[in-house]
Amino acid sequence: MGTKNNVTEFVLFGLFQSREMQLVCFVVFSLIHVLTVLGNLLVIIIINASKTLNAPMYFFLSHLSFADMCYPSATTPKMIANSFMERKTISFNGCMTQLFSAHFFGCTEIFLLTAMAYDRYVAICRPLHYTAIMDRWKCGLLAGACWLGGFLHSILQTLPTVQLPFCGPNEIDNFFCDVHPLLKLACADTYVVGLIVMVNSSMITLVSFIILIISYVVILLNLRNQSSEGWRKALSTCGSHIITVLLVLLPLMFMYTRPSSTLAADKLVILFNIVMPPLLNPLIYTLRNNEVKNAMRKLFRVEGSMGEK
Repeated sequence: MGTKNNVTEFVLFGLFQSREMQLVCFVVFSLIHVLTVLGNLLVIIIINASKTLNAPMYFFLSHLSFADMCYPSATTPKMIANSFMERKTISFNGCMTQLFSAHFFGCTEIFLLTAMAYDRYVAICRPLHYTAIMDRWKCGLLAGACWLGGFLHSILQTLPTVQLPFCGPNEIDNFFCDVHPLLKLACADTYVVGLIVMVNSSMITLVSFIILIISYVVILLNLRNQSSEGWRKALSTCGSHIITVLLVLLPLMFMYTRPSSTLAADKLVILFNIVMPPLLNPLIYTLRNNEVKNAMRKLFRVEGSMGEK
């Protein structure tokens, strides 16, 4: 730990070495990133502009959409910009900022999904007490706890890493600065740091996954005596959430619930986690939700009538 840190920048290998594939990546991921930002921004605008979307579920969805805008924005713009660079570099401070931001927004997303599952559990299993349990103050407190939890997780990932000495080489076989490749480059014993990182990430992903699975098993058991219409409505709402949970948590469990190491598939797995859920969540939560679709129609109808005047 006392070794001098003489690394001021890191070299990112990116996804592909081929110039043609880098240009393809530039076009594809530029389009995906624009669609992701616009899609999630649209969801936030619709929820805040609509008078009908004032249920706690939509309050948490607006927070999720904001996290989904920021999560890929921590890494994707740099990856897109590097498509034009012969030598893909990132400063030491930029690398640690990227590491912190990616884990902060990614972990907050997990906690928000868990809060949304709790909201669905209360709505379906305790409908008579729903308004009392999920009032605005408690929802705000729960959302704040999600952001605080993401911040604490990211601090535990970043602080031990930033204190490690890096003496060279400084080449990262990835498209962004993640904790496992950085531990591999440190010129010190990283066993304790790797253990802290693994335990921290494993507990969050596994515990969240278990809580989510248990909550939906309980919900399904409580739906046994419901009518077919009640089943259809509840499953339609919960189905969107289950799809999102699987898209987010399965790649993260593959990446962070094992000892610190780098595998050939890591880049593609984490790329899928960073890019696909934030892109698909606006579609999943709007196309499968009639209330959001109706609010969207009203919003566009009002804007269209104002434009005509």
